[in-house]
Amino acid sequence: MSYQPPPPGYQPPPGYYGAPPPDHPQAVTVLVLGILSLVLCQVIGPVAWVMGRRVRDEIDASRGAIGGRGMVNAGYICGIIATGLLVFVVVIVVLSIVIGVVGSTTN
Repeated sequence: MSYQPPPPGYQPPPGYYGAPPPDHPQAVTVLVLGILSLVLCQVIGPVAWVMGRRVRDEIDASRGAIGGRGMVNAGYICGIIATGLLVFVVVIVVLSIVIGVVGSTTN
């Protein structure tokens, strides 16, 4: 006995759901940028952060018509972490230069 769809106007049997919503077209891009900003180049961290925020807001505004929020959140968070690392590295480099200049002028 094979499954027969219900006649028009009737509810489908329990356990059958519609197809999931399509992912946002830029969800994978945000995820890739976030991962690359952590692994290779922290300079693209702010790009992943800003782009992830915009795409996440678009997904939320669609009220379930667009998916991919998990991928966008992962890229968004990776972008935030990479931006924090970038700021940390810039502060360390600036402090090193200042200490080097002060150290060389005191002799």
